[in-house]
Parts: sequence; C-alpha cells; structure tokens
Amino acid sequence: MSLFLFITVVQAIVAAALVGVILMQRSEGGGLGVGGSPSGLMSARGAADFLSRSTAVLATLFVVLSIVLAALAVNASSGREIDTSLDRSTGPAAGGDPLGTATPAAEAPAPAEQPAAPADPLSGAAQ
Repeated sequence: MSLFLFITVVQAIVAAALVGVILMQRSEGGGLGVGGSPSGLMSARGAADFLSRSTAVLATLFVVLSIVLAALAVNASSGREIDTSLDRSTGPAAGGDPLGTATPAAEAPAPAEQPAAPADPLSGAAQ
C-alpha cells in the first residue's frame, strides 16, 4: 500500500507542476507570462518552447501515473468478494409498506373538514 501512496503523492506534485507550467505560458489573452532576457534559452521564443515541452512531458507523466494508479487499485481490490450474507427475512410483511411507516387503517387520522366558503365581498353572502 505504500507504493500506491508514494505514486499518489508523486502524481499530486506532477499535477501541481503541470498547472503552474500551463499558467506561465503566454496565451492570446495574456496569461501570466514569463520575463527574461531577449536572447538565449529564456528569450520569448526559448521560454515558449521550454514551457511547451515541459507541458507535454508533465502531461504524459500525469497520464502514465494515472494508468499505473488505476492498475494498482484494480489489483488491490480484485481479491474481494461480494458479501451475500444479508438476512432478508426480517423485512415487512408481504403487501405492507416497504418502509414500515404506514399506520394501520384503524389508527389513521380522520380527514379534516373543509372550511366554509368565503363570503362574497359585494353581497356579503356565502357562496
């Protein structure tokens, strides 16, 4: 189980790095952008290439780790069996309320009386 936990932590770190690299990229809307000197690796063109490659590597690593974690989870849970030992003989009687909340007919409350019709405001008489 410690391998599963270790890979989960590594995947969380990769995910955080992937989010950071994506946010640093300059987009049409501006993004967070990256500063640097106009020449060399960290020029606008060099930074864009570096961030694009970093995004591709981190995204690939994230997908691979996700597949590995899914495989580990399947292997860890494949030995379990479905528990079919539930005792279903204690349920309500046949034809009764499945939730057991209905009151017997003898104890059912009587329906409330209908209120009298309101008086006609123009004539003062009941309708």
